[in-house]
Order: sequence, then C-alpha cells, then structure tokens
Amino acid sequence: MNIISKIPGSILVFLGACILSFGGLIVKSFEGATLWQILFWRQFFFIIVVTLFLLITYKSKIFHAFYKSGLPGVLGGIVLACGFCSYVFAMYNTTVANTNFIIQTQTIFLAIFGYFFLKEKISKITLASIIIAFAGIILMVGNSLSPGQLSGNLVAFIMPISFAFLILIVRKYPEIDMVPLQLTAGAVAMIIGFMLSPEIIISKHDIFLGFLAGFLQLGFGFILITIGARSTPAAFVGIIMLTEAVLGPLWAWLFINENPPFIVLIGGSVVIIAVLLQFLSSTDIKKFYSK
Repeated sequence: MNIISKIPGSILVFLGACILSFGGLIVKSFEGATLWQILFWRQFFFIIVVTLFLLITYKSKIFHAFYKSGLPGVLGGIVLACGFCSYVFAMYNTTVANTNFIIQTQTIFLAIFGYFFLKEKISKITLASIIIAFAGIILMVGNSLSPGQLSGNLVAFIMPISFAFLILIVRKYPEIDMVPLQLTAGAVAMIIGFMLSPEIIISKHDIFLGFLAGFLQLGFGFILITIGARSTPAAFVGIIMLTEAVLGPLWAWLFINENPPFIVLIGGSVVIIAVLLQFLSSTDIKKFYSK
C-alpha cells in the first residue's frame, strides 16, 4: 500500500483503466455461460481479491476499515453493485455498441459531479480534452449505434452514473480508504447474479475466465482506480477512463483477430490525443518525473 501511495493518482487510474479494458475480450471468450452466470462468477472472484487486498493492508484491523468508511461506503457499495448489474441487463436488452457508448458518458457525469458537488473547477485544457475525447468516441461507435430497446438504453446509464458516484465519494472523503465499499458492491452483485441464474455450474474453461474477469481485470482495475482517484480531479479521472474504450478494440484485434474498421482507429487516435493532452498538463505527473 505504501508503494502504491507514492505513485501519482492519475497514473494509478490509467493503469486501472488499462486493466479494465480487457473486459470485452474476456466476455467474448466465454463458451456457454449466460451473462447472469458471468456476473456471479466475476463477482465471486472479485470479492476474493478485494478481501485479500484488505487483509494484506489492514490485517486484524480490516473490520475497522469497514467501520471507518461509514454510511458513504455502504451507499457507494450498493450504488456500484447496481452499476455492475445494469451492465448485464443492458447487454441483454440493447446493442453492444449502445452499451459501450453510454458507458463513456461517465466522462461527462464525472465533470458535472466534480463541479457541482466537489467545487472542482474545470480548466480550459480539461474542457478541451473532454470535447476532443468525446468526438473520438462518437467516431469510434457512431456508425454502430441503433435505437435498441428503450429499457436497455435507460438502464445502461446506471453504469456511468454509479461509477461517477463512486469517484464522487472517493474524492469527497480522500482521507478514508473506500476500497472496502467494493466488497459490499461485489457481494450484492454476486447475490443478484445467483438469484437470476437458473444454475451457477459452468464449465472449467468459463470458471477460469470468471477468475480472470473478477480477480485480475475487475479486482485490480477497480482497486487501482479507487486509490488513484483520491488525489485526481473527477473530470481528469473521466478523461483517463476513456483509455478503456480505445484499448478494448485493440486487444480484440490482437488476440481474437477482430479487425476494427478504419474509422474506429481514427476515433481511437483522437481519444489518445485528448488523454495525452490532459496528462501533459497534469501537475502531479510533472512533479513525479522531476524527482
């Protein structure tokens, strides 16, 4: 934990976004598991990695860490669990392109939440980065968008809102470790996945993918983002998180030969420019490399 705390928050968020970007590749590799079964096993292994992290960090004081997170931690955990579940519902009830596009609106929600609830001013560079990045996202998925089902589209918005709410809590209480709330989120989502799955028994291949999704991708990704967001402005977090949208198609191209259209490459390049623009203007990055 001491080593992690010495790394600039923006870099931790970036690393977390990179890890989360493997999510689409993993989900597409499942053989026969339903999305609700995937939710159950992903959250099962997610709970394990978060528990191990808390045990290593706090040892016998782990319950005190939960107590210290208080009501904001409980509420944040429940809201984040809703986000985990809404992703599954959206995948069932609208298109993948619609879902991925709606997820990226977290950048806007983070900027709005940070401005109104945390009084974090949005610099001209940050505002320019948001506009440039969103233009890139539209180029990436614009041709794939469709009306879809209204219920799926509406529920999909719970995802970016829940993530923005998580970052809002982390930024509001930077002196309190909010990693424990992820254990609450994982437990609630796992129970919902269990209740909505006709059965939880799946193949060994899919269980292994559930391990990759929960323990490595979701677990380490969210732990790094939660820690990094404590010292990173909300709007900046939103811009960095767009890295996930760019890297996802890249992994699909490299590992399962899913060739992205040329317009996706152009849009991804635009998003990268926006992220680099924000990084180059970051004071904590400059301080880190000047040491």
